[in-house]
Amino acid sequence: MLKFGAEIPFVHHLGFTLHRMDGGASEVRYEARPEHMNSFDVTHGGASMTLLDVSMATAARSVTTDMGVVTIEMKASFMQPARGPLVAKGRLIHRTATLAFTESTVLDAQGRVCSHATGTFKYVRRLPADERSANRLKAIATD
Repeated sequence: MLKFGAEIPFVHHLGFTLHRMDGGASEVRYEARPEHMNSFDVTHGGASMTLLDVSMATAARSVTTDMGVVTIEMKASFMQPARGPLVAKGRLIHRTATLAFTESTVLDAQGRVCSHATGTFKYVRRLPADERSANRLKAIATD
């Protein structure tokens, strides 16, 4: 199992595991726990979207591991309920100096496509979370 490269508490909470991150591709695995299900007893769409997002971000970072990425936009489609162990396969489609254009597909244990997404990510320098060294946001006047 690989390391994501950054500690992301929500990803840790969901239990995602990274199995590939190289050459513009990623593979992230996940099995929803009972608290991650919806009222139909299948993986909640928000958890599936997070899986898609993380696999796309990881694919984008695979070619520039010293940089972080932030999601600019994302579009997801859900084809069928996501049950059991899931695998998300992310792919970097195109990259500019500052942007990554990606896609990801979530498959169930039988290899059926459950969901698919495309996303755009912005490459950013990774800054320490310590408030003394990170850029602080400045309030913007609204009047």
